[in-house]
Amino acid sequence: MRAINFKTIGIGVTFSPNLEANINEAARLALFFGSKLVLIHVGEASEEKLNKFLAFLTPFKDQGLGFEVCFKSGDPVEVILSTTNEKEVDLLIIGALKKENFVKYYLGSIARKVTRKATCSVLLLINPSKERVSCSHIVVNGLKDPKTEETVATAFFVGHKLGANKITVVEEISDEEVSVKVDDDKSLRKSTIVKERLRLREEVRVKTILGTIPGELTKDIKIKSQPIFGKRGYSIGHYAQVARADLLVMNAPRKMNFWDRLFPHDIEHILTELPTDVLIVQ
Repeated sequence: MRAINFKTIGIGVTFSPNLEANINEAARLALFFGSKLVLIHVGEASEEKLNKFLAFLTPFKDQGLGFEVCFKSGDPVEVILSTTNEKEVDLLIIGALKKENFVKYYLGSIARKVTRKATCSVLLLINPSKERVSCSHIVVNGLKDPKTEETVATAFFVGHKLGANKITVVEEISDEEVSVKVDDDKSLRKSTIVKERLRLREEVRVKTILGTIPGELTKDIKIKSQPIFGKRGYSIGHYAQVARADLLVMNAPRKMNFWDRLFPHDIEHILTELPTDVLIVQ
């Protein structure tokens, strides 16, 4: 497993009502992770714009934050992606207002496209705050996938840096894996036995992954393993919402083909209706 480190954090900034909150969140994260911060603004540079950004950044500069402001005109998605690559950004932050109509538009036109194409991890913020709100509970996917071990390790790295006290690893088990039609007591017992075997299998697999996490990252964190049955992506999003998680950590989506776009799954369900702030690990 490669070392987890967000050396450079980038954030797309627009003059929305959440500008200050988004910058504050990004600056705080950069200080927590010891990262450089890059502000990416799609549009022409001006002294007025720069001064406004600097006014928000000055308190964090006094705490040792290193930052850079980039102005670039063009298509928002292409500008954000190209600048992210040029500046070697490891974590890209995208903020969205919580108003439903704006969230749907913003996620559809910007965040979803960036998430699909980004070569770095992406943090989608729906609850930015000018003042820090503690991150207490993190939910992370534990699905069977080559990316999962690193995603779980990243969740613990983030939890350690932010002072989280609980991390829940959720293993989503498809109902298709049970494949027992329940229509009498005998089939109900069979279904229950199959589900229990699947739960035990997943718990053993997750326990193996957790055994690879360095002890310094798990210290003082309550760890829970939670198998759930249902549609992948939708189930974990619903769980994160019900469990009042402060952050949901997911694997980055695989390259999608034509059929994936027609029949969205996994991360697409999360992007359709964000349950909380979401970190997508590349």
